[in-house]
Amino acid sequence: MDELEFRRRILADPQDNSPEVLEMRKASASNEKFQKELEQFDEILDEALRVDVPEDLADKIMFKHKSEIEKKQLKPSFNMSIAASVAFVFGVAIGQFNWSDTFSEPSQDVAQTSKKSLGQMAISQYYKEVGFSKDKNEKATLEQINAKLSPFGEYFDAFPGKITFVNHCNFGGQGPALHLDIITDEGQKMTIFMVPPRGNVLEGFADDKMKAVIKDSAKNRVIIVGDKGSDIEPVANELVKHIRSI
Repeated sequence: MDELEFRRRILADPQDNSPEVLEMRKASASNEKFQKELEQFDEILDEALRVDVPEDLADKIMFKHKSEIEKKQLKPSFNMSIAASVAFVFGVAIGQFNWSDTFSEPSQDVAQTSKKSLGQMAISQYYKEVGFSKDKNEKATLEQINAKLSPFGEYFDAFPGKITFVNHCNFGGQGPALHLDIITDEGQKMTIFMVPPRGNVLEGFADDKMKAVIKDSAKNRVIIVGDKGSDIEPVANELVKHIRSI
């Protein structure tokens, strides 16, 4: 494992204690410091966003008329707003301190990335991360997903399918995004990236194996990557239906 791969893996999972990661930590004081900083940030984020969801929230969302939901939808508590703000500030601070070093490919890559469509970037990001996320089965809950998503200003009121992996990532070297791996109710494996708008071309993309479909939520781009032969569109539409703004 080289240093770039080490840093990518730690960004995806600060708690990674696999033998090869431990070996890289021992080999370099900077690697050790880098992982400790991300572990601390992960703990701060987890603690700041640990907010109980009202037990009757799902019933209110599912069974009330849409107009009533818009008028009476529960507002996030003051603590939730503060927690999201704290998490976002720490995320930006960590990102500016570490991500520029972590993804230290030649500078022209950033300019080239900005010209790519979001679909191209999503498939490229998928190939970078699939090696360490494909065999995960974290059985993440809706609350855990929303804790990770809250710095981006949104949450899910329900989630179709099973979540096997959830974490933040550095999307295309441009900044933070949320990475989700899911298994749909039909048994299809798909990867979702939720990315704040950054001006890239809003086009889907496909190569000989994978394809990407892009949808908009109120505050983010929702990019779903799946096998080229899979039917992504219904899954994408169902996901976006369940996204709400904080």
